[in-house]
Amino acid sequence: MKLALATAIAALSLDEDLAPLQQACLAAGIDAQVLAWDDPTVSWGRFDAVLLRSTWDYMDRLPEFLAWCDRVQSLSRLWNPPEVVRWNTDKRYLGDLAARGLPVIESHFLAPGDDPASLPDLEEFVVKPTVGAGSRDAQRYQRSEREAAIAHVRRLLDAGRHVLVQPYLHAVDEHGETALLFFEGRFSHAIRKAPLLRRGEGPTRALFKEEHIQPREPSDAEHALAAAVLASLPFETLVYARVDLLPSATGPQLLELELTEPSVFLPYGEGAAARFADVLAQRLRKL
Repeated sequence: MKLALATAIAALSLDEDLAPLQQACLAAGIDAQVLAWDDPTVSWGRFDAVLLRSTWDYMDRLPEFLAWCDRVQSLSRLWNPPEVVRWNTDKRYLGDLAARGLPVIESHFLAPGDDPASLPDLEEFVVKPTVGAGSRDAQRYQRSEREAAIAHVRRLLDAGRHVLVQPYLHAVDEHGETALLFFEGRFSHAIRKAPLLRRGEGPTRALFKEEHIQPREPSDAEHALAAAVLASLPFETLVYARVDLLPSATGPQLLELELTEPSVFLPYGEGAAARFADVLAQRLRKL
């Protein structure tokens, strides 16, 4: 069973999941090789499947990345598949989930050609591009910084990018963000992520913003919401999924649904790497 673990040239040394996953795959009888999606010398057709892992630079060249996903699917099998990737790489999917009645953090979208000054009047809020990862180009603002926020929105819109504006939920400062990890639709483990966006701090210029992670046991309400989100999807059961939640006065709310290239925080879940590898081995045996 031959499996490619797809990363990016720029992320080869940054993905903490790759080493434990590769070792677990070997133990499960899988020949797993770490390769960069943007390496033109790779012959993807020689693998039974290609698993998207840390392709973290795709937001800078999304059309090229989506074309690569389609090409891999024509030569092998891409996990998760291209139709999932195409939907999930633009955060406007949050509008789809909100329309299905799920408790998504209040989200406002602006498109190129919209007036940057039309962003909502919020006491404190976050501006980010709808295509982005690792908190790149994301910044937290107060109402008194509205002019700076408008300039940020204008810069993104002028670059042809869509913009997402959300209220900043202050409960995250105390409780952090909860990410629940699922393999083949089954809960594996969860982590707590400390707040990333500090007041007065500009957007990161790195591939992703440094994260402070620790294991966490989700509440019953967080488990229920994560299950409801996954159940609402129009896709077949996915190899992996990460559901990111923030606390609020009315209960947990969905921040993001990561189905493309999320960190799955294997070092923070006992047995998580083996569980993931077992799922992959079962899928590969069925091909």
